[in-house]
Amino acid sequence: MSQSKYSGLKPARRDYCQFILLTLINYTQTYMAEHHPVFSHDAINRYLMEDEVSPTAVWLAVSEGIRRSENACLIFDDTVLDKRHSFKIELVRRQYSGNEHGVVKGIGVVNCRYVNLDTGEHWIIDWRVYDPDGDGKSKLDHVRDMFDDAIARKGLPFRAVLMDSWYAAKELMLHIDQAGKVFYCPLKCNRLVDDSQGKNPYQAVADLDWFGDEMLRGKRVKIHGFPKDKKVMLFRVAATNRTEYVATNDFSQDSSVAVKTMCAVRWKVEQYHREANRCSESRNANAAPPAPRKTTSAA
Repeated sequence: MSQSKYSGLKPARRDYCQFILLTLINYTQTYMAEHHPVFSHDAINRYLMEDEVSPTAVWLAVSEGIRRSENACLIFDDTVLDKRHSFKIELVRRQYSGNEHGVVKGIGVVNCRYVNLDTGEHWIIDWRVYDPDGDGKSKLDHVRDMFDDAIARKGLPFRAVLMDSWYAAKELMLHIDQAGKVFYCPLKCNRLVDDSQGKNPYQAVADLDWFGDEMLRGKRVKIHGFPKDKKVMLFRVAATNRTEYVATNDFSQDSSVAVKTMCAVRWKVEQYHREANRCSESRNANAAPPAPRKTTSAA
């Protein structure tokens, strides 16, 4: 082994990030030490044990470069970092992954993205690790915390919130509404709604009849469990290989085309997530399983 490995130099976050970006077959610290001319395995291990990319650090890194706009939105989504070969890493748990369409072993991360709707640019501004055993919080709790933080601490201007059907919970939707923001989120096909002004029983959203120009302009419905005076606009939107029923509290919205355009912003970002995960999984498939290492970092 080269004597330079004991030079006393310590890797920084930039060094580790460059390694992650450049390596093609293996992401372990052992592999980095074997191929780096300066940093030893012990030095890399100490760095990984001590460094933590916190949500605050992410915000400080991106805040100056964000193009703020009143015509912006927040997108909430989650992903599962595949850790199927891990046995001692903290935060790893079996959970559902939309990317895998099933339960996998990994670390759940809830993300918040800020999207400038005028330019199409988007930035990750916040994230939370899903660790109900550690902090007792659900993914809905994390979304609510990040939403409140974007307004109160970050002071970001935006008008809408986009999220998938997993987050279309009554408490969260009402919380967004009470904050003066609009939401756009699909409802699961078995979600009970009423479009008859209380004349008929609730029925599954997929069983609704659409008459006249309702296909184009939407319809006003009450979601089961919502306060009796709190209704939403519902739109039937054609997505890839499926139909989505999108609910919004924006009563000025009267165009299913405009709703589809808004939802396409969320689909685009979700696609970005899926492609990133596939790239990572493809590389990991060619790599030797990493040596077990206990860590508190989500990275």
